[in-house]
Amino acid sequence: MSHSVLRPTFLLLTCEHGGRDVPAEYEACFRNAGAVLATHRGYDIGALGVAFRIAARLSVPIVFSTTTRLLIDLNRSTDHPDLFSEFTRDLPEAQRSRVKTQFYEPYRRRIEQLVHASIAGGQVVLHVGVHSCVDVLRGQVRDLDIALLFDPRCAHEAALCDRWIEALSRRNPGLRYRRNEPYHGADDGLTTTLRARYPAAHYLGIEIELRQGMILERPDQVAAGDLIADALGSMMSEPHGSTGEAATA
Repeated sequence: MSHSVLRPTFLLLTCEHGGRDVPAEYEACFRNAGAVLATHRGYDIGALGVAFRIAARLSVPIVFSTTTRLLIDLNRSTDHPDLFSEFTRDLPEAQRSRVKTQFYEPYRRRIEQLVHASIAGGQVVLHVGVHSCVDVLRGQVRDLDIALLFDPRCAHEAALCDRWIEALSRRNPGLRYRRNEPYHGADDGLTTTLRARYPAAHYLGIEIELRQGMILERPDQVAAGDLIADALGSMMSEPHGSTGEAATA
């Protein structure tokens, strides 16, 4: 395995599915939602607690949302069929446009502003989106605890994830670490959108998927956040000579 890893100099955390809040003006859309808002369909259970812990440990910025993804999915492109859920996709076009203006566009714009300003200032950005996944889907047990999602066509991202998993494994060898499971890092998503806008030498977009069963309670979220932060912090603080030189703008 190559140890020539592009060294990030600016870390940004995001959590697109951090909560299950329904804005008051859209409550009528969810009258028949039942308990679905409290499930993984409503939000990424435990993810925001982990993201907050990582941000606190590493003193880095975090952009997050606590609005349910069943209103609008902030991790989908505007032309994706799942941008709106069954509770909102039949809203009149004017109302769907309003939802985009109120929630989707400001969230995306804030992240892009941070990335753009950092790259313009000569930084190499590592953008980490924190997510969680259910332990069992359609009867299939997922064989993972922590997974890193990246674009395998991007050598910088692949090498960074190799090194990151090495750092995680040294700290907790008992967990199951995976690459591009249960989803693929090149699929539609916020990191994929930003990769298309910024060169690979300046922007690295990685999504973390954590098994929900291991982060249901606050102490478990803290433990997972500490593990991820320790491994990530050690990588970002390594001398340039051990991980390759950072690119300049």
